[in-house]
Amino acid sequence: MPIPPTVRRATDATEFDTAERCAILEVSNSVDDSAVSIARARVAAGVTTAWHRLHGTAERYLIISGEGIVEVGNDLRDTVTAGDVVWIPPDAAQRIINTGDDELLFYAICTPRFEPACYEALD
Repeated sequence: MPIPPTVRRATDATEFDTAERCAILEVSNSVDDSAVSIARARVAAGVTTAWHRLHGTAERYLIISGEGIVEVGNDLRDTVTAGDVVWIPPDAAQRIINTGDDELLFYAICTPRFEPACYEALD
């Protein structure tokens, strides 16, 4: 059954801290829209997130503000700033390092949607 037009409000979500060393606000992650999930991630200044991978799920980081270095396995280590998009293939090890003096904010867009069962901590 098709999803009716919907507005999902970030103000309806609650931010939570993760063992990965970042805070997550799940803006859109629902079984009725299993094709995609969107979460806002917040990484404090000077923090490096834990290595992890998402099994069977591709992820894109859309950097909102701040600056950092993203690492995807041994394939990519590059600087990121506002407006950049990072493509992370399914099953790829990944982490991000906040190299700035302010918070690093980005949207994590997962296809198909993020489910806890796909997450594997590597640290």
